[in-house]
Amino acid sequence: MAEALVPLLRRACPENAAGYGGSFQVNLDDEEAVGLGGVELIWAAMRKAARQAGWRATTFGWIGTRHGAMVGVSDRREVPEGHSAVINTAMNEKVRAALHKVWGEPGPAPVQRGSVALMTQEFRAAVADCCTPARFSNVKKVRSMEASGLLVQ
Repeated sequence: MAEALVPLLRRACPENAAGYGGSFQVNLDDEEAVGLGGVELIWAAMRKAARQAGWRATTFGWIGTRHGAMVGVSDRREVPEGHSAVINTAMNEKVRAALHKVWGEPGPAPVQRGSVALMTQEFRAAVADCCTPARFSNVKKVRSMEASGLLVQ
């Protein structure tokens, strides 16, 4: 799963930021997250993908929120001077789009690259392309073996 997520994480970075300042979040139904191996597996795949993309990652994962299962990762590397203006502008645009929704301003919200809804759709497509149900049943078997003490890592 991690290999399929690397291109999504790279695409989540602001344009012209040389791969810095990215963040990626998916909101799934709790049952869907469990079907993919659980929040812990998705969280670990995101963390691994972030390392493969060169990020210093901060990750989170919860199940049972009012939005279902939420899993995400953010790049926390120090941004080089030449790219900080691009990242600040991208962050300001995200905040402006969010405030537009919260305040209920008339008219269409500012265009926002990388909405959670879009990232979730991309995640589902990437997982569908790379991961078969058999792979996830093997993950469940391995977890069962670890829990019973038959497999030690």
